[in-house]
Amino acid sequence: MARKTKNAYKKSSENADGEVRLLSGGNPQIAKADGDAPVQKYIAHMPGWKSDLGRQLDDLIVRTVPDVRKAVRWNSPWYGVEGEGWFVSYHVFTRYVKVTFVNGADLDPEPPGSGKDPDSRWVDIYEGEFDEEQMEEWVRQSSAIPGWDGF
Repeated sequence: MARKTKNAYKKSSENADGEVRLLSGGNPQIAKADGDAPVQKYIAHMPGWKSDLGRQLDDLIVRTVPDVRKAVRWNSPWYGVEGEGWFVSYHVFTRYVKVTFVNGADLDPEPPGSGKDPDSRWVDIYEGEFDEEQMEEWVRQSSAIPGWDGF
């Protein structure tokens, strides 16, 4: 019997048909990678209305921060500024998309969500509730403040 290597036990982010798996809550499982392509793959596989929201968020961030860096980590798109760290990410849940600003405590006004991390703040966006003007202002402010350099 052939011995399986350690890598043979890793879970793939795609099923046998090459389709991206959706994790609990509908979040797309996308392999860790840098650049626009994995972020676009994530957005394309966000279920239902959330995919349109993902495109709106991505377009807004690119428009507001023209030299933005992109990556996918922990099945979420991340956006950052070279040499300044990562400032925003988002994640799909069953009924909403959570947009997290890693330096959100420094934003004015602060996004409404908070938790254990004293610096991070987030906003949960439900269908039909996207405030583009407020989001653009948060992205503008957040991208100008040093972010998280964790990866």
